[in-house]
Amino acid sequence: MNETVHSSRKAPKRTNDPERTMAGILAVATQEFAAKGLAGARIDAIAAATHTSKRMIYYYYGSKEGLYLAVLEDAYRRIRATESELHLSDLSPVDALKALVGFTFDHHHSNQDFIRLVMNENIQHGSYLAQSKLIQELNVSAIQSIEELYKRGVKAGVFRKGLDPIDIHASISALTFFNVSNRYTFDLIFKRNGQTAKALSARRQSVVDMVLRFVSYSNLV
Repeated sequence: MNETVHSSRKAPKRTNDPERTMAGILAVATQEFAAKGLAGARIDAIAAATHTSKRMIYYYYGSKEGLYLAVLEDAYRRIRATESELHLSDLSPVDALKALVGFTFDHHHSNQDFIRLVMNENIQHGSYLAQSKLIQELNVSAIQSIEELYKRGVKAGVFRKGLDPIDIHASISALTFFNVSNRYTFDLIFKRNGQTAKALSARRQSVVDMVLRFVSYSNLV
């Protein structure tokens, strides 16, 4: 499976903007890995789509697996960076939780390659994600954010005591993830189209309501 470069690494001379080139490679590689998984993705296809070369890709990322790991890190980095722009600490606990759940639902719907990457990494038993300290650190910050808003809610008397922030995160992830990961099979089985604007809006509100009711003392929606 390893596709590594066997010659000594010499910097490719086909670009004067390596950051832009690497960003382009990551964008195309994200689509390739999301669609075909690690085993099915082809470096040749990524090189052709980015007008680069396998040699250049190997220079920047070392191997196919190195590129795959970089794609995973970039995907998690982007979701956490956007999440940080919500400024949850500036909102009331209830509004902060609504904003977080709504954002997660919207992000997953708008970034379906992220969902497919996570699904593919689960097929790999998380073996590549486990190699990344960056991803683990990013997800620690995500839990800390939930823990902070949950504690504020408990202190304000609007959230019930005794809940685990990781469990809250898992519930949010499960409810928002499913709408993308199972969209085709679910709609096929139940003869419906859950991807219309009306259906997505209704489902989004349902997910927000369910999470809020789960953590709340009373009906606050």
